[in-house]
Amino acid sequence: MMTPHETHTKEIRPWPALWALVIGFFMILIDTTIVSVANPSIQTGLSTTTDNVIWVTSAYLLTYAVPLLVTGRLGDRFGPKNIYLIGLVVFTLASLWCGLSNLLPGSGIANLIIARAVQGLGAGLMTPQTMAVITRTFPPEKRGTAMALWGATAGFATLVGPILGGLLVDVLGWEWIFFINVPIGVVAFVMAAMLVPRLETHSHSFDWLGVLLSAAGMFFLVFGLQESNTYNWNGWVWASVIAGIAFLALFVLWQALNRKEPLLPLTLFKDQNFSLANAAISAVGFAITAMFIPLIYFFQAVRGMTPLESALMGTPSAVLTMILAPIAGRLTDRVHPRYLVVPGVILVGLGMWLYSAMLSPSIAWGLLLVPSFVMGLGSAFMWGPIATTANRNLPLRAAGAGSGVFNTTRQVGAVIGSAALAALMTNRISTDIKAALPPGSKVAGGQLTTSNSTVLPAFLHDAFTQAMSETLILPASVILVAAVCALFFVKPHHLRAEQAQPVGQAGDQGSRPASARGQMETD
Repeated sequence: MMTPHETHTKEIRPWPALWALVIGFFMILIDTTIVSVANPSIQTGLSTTTDNVIWVTSAYLLTYAVPLLVTGRLGDRFGPKNIYLIGLVVFTLASLWCGLSNLLPGSGIANLIIARAVQGLGAGLMTPQTMAVITRTFPPEKRGTAMALWGATAGFATLVGPILGGLLVDVLGWEWIFFINVPIGVVAFVMAAMLVPRLETHSHSFDWLGVLLSAAGMFFLVFGLQESNTYNWNGWVWASVIAGIAFLALFVLWQALNRKEPLLPLTLFKDQNFSLANAAISAVGFAITAMFIPLIYFFQAVRGMTPLESALMGTPSAVLTMILAPIAGRLTDRVHPRYLVVPGVILVGLGMWLYSAMLSPSIAWGLLLVPSFVMGLGSAFMWGPIATTANRNLPLRAAGAGSGVFNTTRQVGAVIGSAALAALMTNRISTDIKAALPPGSKVAGGQLTTSNSTVLPAFLHDAFTQAMSETLILPASVILVAAVCALFFVKPHHLRAEQAQPVGQAGDQGSRPASARGQMETD
C-alpha cells in the first residue's frame, strides 16, 4: 500500500517541469549579460557616464542577490511553483518598465536603474525555485543530468545573452533587449502554470534581522566599490566599504547565534562539497560577469564593431557549451566531480588569459575567436558539475535553503565582480590614456568627454586597448580560485554507495522507489 507521499511523488513528471522552468531561468540569466553589449549604446543614447551605465547591471545583480536566501525559504513555505510565478510576473512587468524608461518623466538613466532593480527582485524570487524543484523531484543518482541542464542553461545564457543583445540593439535599438522579455515571460508563465507540480510545503520562521543585515552589507559594499573611482577613494567611499564588511560580519555572527531558524543555516557548510562548490561558483560568477564589459568596449570602441558583431565574437563558446553540456551531465552522475570541474575551470581561465594577452588594435578578428573556443571547451564542465556537486549530498528538506545559498553566492560573486571591474576599468582608462589625450580633454568617471561616439579616435586605440587588457587580468585570476576549490571535492554519496554494493546491484539505484526518496526527506 502506497503512502500519500509516495503517490504524490509518482505523479510528478520531473522533465516537463524542468523544461518549463528552464525557459524562465534562461530569460533572467540572459539579462545578467545582455546589457553588457548594449552598454555603449545606452551610454550614448542616455548621455551618461560609464559608471552610471554599469550601475544598470549592478542594480540588477544587487537586488537579484540580496533576497535569494529568503526567497528559497519562501518556496519551501508557500510552494516553489507559486513563488516562481509571482517572480515571473514581477520580472516581466519590470522588463516593460526598463524598455520605456527613456519615455517616462525624469532622468532616463535613473528610471532604467530603478526598473532594473525591480527586475532583479523578480529574478531573485524565481531562481531558487528552479534548483529546488530539481532537488526535490529527481533522485540523487539522476540529478547530475538534470542539474547539468540547469547549469548549462546558466553558462549558455551568459554567452548567448550578448549575441541576442547585439542583434536587438543593431536592428531595433537598446530598448528591445528588455521588450523581448515580455512575450517570453508570458509563454514561460503559461508553461510553468501547466507543467510544474505543486510540491509539499514546510513551515518556516523567517529571519528578518538576517535579511536586513545581509541587505545592508551587500548594498554598502557594492556601492563603495562601484563609486570608488568617481569619488577618488575619499572618506565616504571607505566608510561605505567598511560599513558593508561590518554588516556582513554581523550577519554571519547572528546566523551562528540564532537558535530558531537562521536565514543562512551554517550547518549546511558541514558538507565539504557544498562549501567548496559555493566558493567555486562565487569565483565563477565574479569572473564571467566581469569579463564581458572590457571585451565589449574593446570590440566596439577600438575595432569599430557593431553590437551584434562584437557579440558574435563569443559564438564559439556558446556553441561548444550547448554541444558538450549533455556529455558533461551524463559524466557528472558517474565521475568524481573533481575530474570534470578542475579541467573545465582551467580552460575557461586560459581563455581569459589569452584574451588579455592577444588584445591589439591590429590583430585579425579571426584570431580573437581562439580564446572563445578555449572557454567553450571548459564551460560545460564547469557550470553544471559545480551546481550538481553543491546540493547532491543535502537532505531534501534543505532543498530551498541549499539552492538559496548556492544562488546567493553565485550572484554575490557577480555583484562584486561587476563593482570591482567598474572600479578597475575606470582606473586603468584614466591612467593609460590620460597622457594620450589632446590638450583640454580629460577622462571623467571612465568616460571620454571629447565625443559622444562609442568609437574612439585612432590615436587612443593603443592606450585604450592596454587598459582593457590590464582589466581582464582581474577575472582571469579570480576564476582560478574555483579550480583550487574543486581540487578538494570529495566523492559524492551516491558514488560511494555504488562502490559499496555487490556487483550487479549498482543499477538498482536508478530504480529506487518513491517511498525511499520520501524517506530521505524525513531523515
